[in-house]
Amino acid sequence: MWLWQLVLAVGFGIGSAVVPFLNAEAYVLGVGVTHTLNPVVAAVGVAVGQTIGKVAMFLAVRYRPGYAARKTKEPRAVDLDTRWGRFVQRNRDLSKRLLDAMSDSRWGMPVTLLSAFVGIPPLYGVALIGGASRMRTAVFTVAVLLGRGARFVLLALGVSLF
Repeated sequence: MWLWQLVLAVGFGIGSAVVPFLNAEAYVLGVGVTHTLNPVVAAVGVAVGQTIGKVAMFLAVRYRPGYAARKTKEPRAVDLDTRWGRFVQRNRDLSKRLLDAMSDSRWGMPVTLLSAFVGIPPLYGVALIGGASRMRTAVFTVAVLLGRGARFVLLALGVSLF
């Protein structure tokens, strides 16, 4: 009985990881309130599915075609006298700082774990930035699984008490 519940939850988790308007929290809350499925099994399944989907996004960014060739190419110079040039340069500096922070072992894991558990910064963006950084895939996977697992299990247990 619980196996089909787990498969259903993993499938919804994968879909909600990639498609932003499919809300995994609403799914876990609905299962917990209606008691149609085991809320803990559904929460674990959604967490596993979300992890699979976010790791797929992470790897898609990391191994996209032409990524290795773009790493070595220098960006075009911008005119810092114009408003657009200053805007472009600020975005480049911010992107470099974010990639360096996600590549650092002291910041990559905690930021990903916080994002997976709390949702700030959004995990969708963290998966994309993490894929472009030098963060190891195993570290990203463990952080997402732990954070999402804790989030969804606590949510399911809290709602199923009522």
